[in-house]
Amino acid sequence: MSAPGVRSFTQQGWEQVLAKAKRAVVYLDAACAESLHWGCGASRLLEAVGEPACHLREFEPAAVGGGAKQPKAVFVLSRLLKGRTVETLRNIVCRSHFQYCVVVTAVSHAVHLTANHVPAAAAAELEGQQPVFEQLEEKLCEWMGNMNYTAEVLHVPLLLAPAAPYLALTPAFASLFPLLPQDVHLLNSARPDKRRLASLGEVDATALPPELLLQIRCLVSGLSSLCEHLGVREECFAVGALSRVIAADLANYAPAKNRRRTSAGRASVVFVDRTLDLTGTVGHHGDNLVEKIISVLPPLPGHTNDVMVNMVELTALQNEEENQNIVAPGCLAQSNDTAAKALWEALLNTKHKEAVMEVRRHLVEAASRENLPIKMSMGRVTPGQLTSYIHLFKNNLKALMNHCGLLQLGLATLQTLKHPQTAKWDNFLAFERLLLQSIGESTMSVVLNQLLPMIKPLNQRTNDDYSPEELLILLIYIYSVTGEFTEDKDLAEAEEKVKKALAKVFCEESELSPLLQKVTAPLLLTVMRTQHQPDIRGLAQPSSDLGTSLTRAWEQRLFINNGCGSSINLTFHKSKIAVDELFTSLRDIAGARNLMKQFKSVYVPGNHTHQASYKPLLKQVVEEIFNPERPDPVDIEHMSSGLTDLLKTGFSMFMKVSRPHPSDHPLLILFVVGGVTVSEAKMIKDLVLSLKPGTQVIVLSTRLLKPLNIPELLFATDRLHPDLGF
Repeated sequence: MSAPGVRSFTQQGWEQVLAKAKRAVVYLDAACAESLHWGCGASRLLEAVGEPACHLREFEPAAVGGGAKQPKAVFVLSRLLKGRTVETLRNIVCRSHFQYCVVVTAVSHAVHLTANHVPAAAAAELEGQQPVFEQLEEKLCEWMGNMNYTAEVLHVPLLLAPAAPYLALTPAFASLFPLLPQDVHLLNSARPDKRRLASLGEVDATALPPELLLQIRCLVSGLSSLCEHLGVREECFAVGALSRVIAADLANYAPAKNRRRTSAGRASVVFVDRTLDLTGTVGHHGDNLVEKIISVLPPLPGHTNDVMVNMVELTALQNEEENQNIVAPGCLAQSNDTAAKALWEALLNTKHKEAVMEVRRHLVEAASRENLPIKMSMGRVTPGQLTSYIHLFKNNLKALMNHCGLLQLGLATLQTLKHPQTAKWDNFLAFERLLLQSIGESTMSVVLNQLLPMIKPLNQRTNDDYSPEELLILLIYIYSVTGEFTEDKDLAEAEEKVKKALAKVFCEESELSPLLQKVTAPLLLTVMRTQHQPDIRGLAQPSSDLGTSLTRAWEQRLFINNGCGSSINLTFHKSKIAVDELFTSLRDIAGARNLMKQFKSVYVPGNHTHQASYKPLLKQVVEEIFNPERPDPVDIEHMSSGLTDLLKTGFSMFMKVSRPHPSDHPLLILFVVGGVTVSEAKMIKDLVLSLKPGTQVIVLSTRLLKPLNIPELLFATDRLHPDLGF
């Protein structure tokens, strides 16, 4: 049996769900569906259900209920069983004919007690009891219409979507993003003058809103379950403000105390804030095919980490846009196809050129096994070559079924190579290299002036020019890689020119893209709230007791009804206000490493022998962890987990008592809060292997990132008030 890991943890959780699924109608929410998708595949769930008809449904208010011949239901949910989640559950059950309901939640009972405001001391006395789950079981029987019917509510930690043996994502926390200095101002607005926070460095759990703390506790509960599966007691470390809060919560998570006492293994868990280095996420340095696939192909609906692969080429349909919705899309996750999974892992771990050659090799070998009339060709792999190999499978149903996973990855590669955005990748890379040289030789104002001619309105742009979204990506790159800079008159003038040019581009777009609508909406809503616009067109404001999520929904409707969802009514004045707010966030990103002592820069100046370059913060963190001299980490903070650790830390000031060090243990779990790229995950794995070969590394993160994710997470996400469904 293989050693426990992220895949076995996920599969073990799903085995518990599958055991309940026989002949059931199964409802899944998006995050659990994504965990299933990467962990064991929907086909395993269909096999477990065992019915010829498809009974998998999305958990949503409009979901179809169970018919007279469908007495059993299984609900698989990533959220707390509270608020809108319970309302949706009740509505589905009440309009169905169920006699047996199983509700699986990925959130532990201990966190449900916290969500229901049960004090820690009272929760400790309830160990072994599950009153919240028991109350819901009674309600389910009531909704089914007979108290003698059967209801079960259980916790299964369906936290992860494992993309590789060393890489896993947490779909339920895809929108969790580290705080910025502007968030400190929002936190201070609710605090008395004497208790105001001076900087992000002073933010702790007591300063955060309850919904963010609860979201963190849900994540910590899942991570504790992972540590239990791995059989380890963890030491927690943090780099960054939000990471410090998460690491402290995990270190002091009361339900984990018994587990830690009996765990034979040891692990270091290091949390890192994504906002300390956004350069790699919006940059194009990564020479990785999967990164390009994720960046250019459309996302799979409801998923944050997979893409849609157009499968029409394998059918008799014309490959026209209107036919793409007729055939179900392919995807990257191939959890039940051994050959496809091997190719996927090869793509993750090789450079672009080698990866494309690996795709060709797999296609050739598959065609040979099926005795298809293949023509061998050597040298550079072309899209035409891949097309000819894939078309060999087109009219052979047996070959299609045998190699369906491989063909999906082959088509993903082909469509990426042919995509116009892929040709632009090198343009981005060339401009980023030019910027790196300019940053070392010029001031920030000169760098911004270099960008200015590239900001073109719609009527002046060609396909080779940068779109408004791409300009945002370049600005994030500039401010993140530059870091702290000197304020002067030239910089203020250069920024103002860029702001005006960008505002002009926004308001002259024929229609704002979905991303630009998301980016400008919250910024303009802030202004509309303060200006109390009278033309609300009949929308009644919801009462304050309905919660932040309903208030946000009302504001979004107000925004659209007032003509800001379209650039036709986005005046230059409104656009300039939105752009000014964007630059506030960009300034925050530039200053994100100000509180760091060691990791203050990701920019390496050039010299006579080397060009200026970018050194990822994650690389610096891993190198510091495995520094052979083992100095006390300056910016990697250890979070103590009780009196023993506090005494160690205190005595170490006077005696030779070794403090916990992140390189102490044979397993390193590196959790990037806010997302990670494929290239970064591979870099971490390779770096650990070279620096300390005996150490196992697992990279966890909230999501796989592509450049266009960052403007949304940075400019359009309410970081302090996540929507928990109540």
